[in-house]
Amino acid sequence: MNWDRVKIQLQHWLPKHAVSRLVGKFAAAQAGWFTQAFIRWFIRHYKIDMSEAIHENPRAYKTFNAFFTRYLKPELRPLKADQPELFAHPVDGAISQLGDIEEGRIFQAKGHDYSLTELVGGDPRDAHAFRDGDFATIYLAPKDYHRIHMPCDGVLRKMIYVPGDLYSVNPLTVANVPNLFARNERVVAIFEGEFGKFAMVLVGATIVASIGTVWSETVTPPRGTDVHTWEYPASGDQAISLKKGAEMGHFKLGSTVILLFPDDVIDFADDLKAGTTTRMGDVLGKRDD
Repeated sequence: MNWDRVKIQLQHWLPKHAVSRLVGKFAAAQAGWFTQAFIRWFIRHYKIDMSEAIHENPRAYKTFNAFFTRYLKPELRPLKADQPELFAHPVDGAISQLGDIEEGRIFQAKGHDYSLTELVGGDPRDAHAFRDGDFATIYLAPKDYHRIHMPCDGVLRKMIYVPGDLYSVNPLTVANVPNLFARNERVVAIFEGEFGKFAMVLVGATIVASIGTVWSETVTPPRGTDVHTWEYPASGDQAISLKKGAEMGHFKLGSTVILLFPDDVIDFADDLKAGTTTRMGDVLGKRDD
């Protein structure tokens, strides 16, 4: 029996939203000994190094969500990309793919690509700046640190919530489910940097209890079946300006971040390729001058 095929078929049949919301209720609950037992199992199963966490003792976390979104000791993730011309990795994870956006299409895996316009919610105006630009897709495994940081300085101009499916985003599913990132639930944050626009797409997945940002807290669970858009000022007291390395959001359970840049803005670091481990604050690339 082809077990990989079985795993994919199960995802097609699974009531993914219902399961994810049920898991979300458990993850937010203070379930005492049961929560503690599950956290300890999770640490053992995924070989999580708790010595990196500010609170190393699992008993410090009253809910699974508190454990999963734990902060790391800041000295363990220094901002190595601290020079103005450098971009920083936004998360701990692994490169899924990176490279050129070709005529509005983004490479997913061998035999699969997907629409940039669909990814950002369906409005060609939001996709236009990135049509022939560059992308980086980074997968966060369950063992990883799940707070998301800025790759460079930016002022938030738009946030888009896009409803969708909740397929897993692990490598097996990425290789076998067409259009995956443009069909899963996601939050798109479009920023203005000194070089123009850039975007961070936070992709939901099976049993991801929620996606949150520092300016709006929880964005998902979903607000229905419609795309929702929020716009933000470029300056003034209401402007949301975030520095490189600053926290911009989080996942409650693992998922994927997709970075979008205009053409001729970023030159990715030479050592990056599919499968490369990423660490928040390390060098993602440099300005393509």
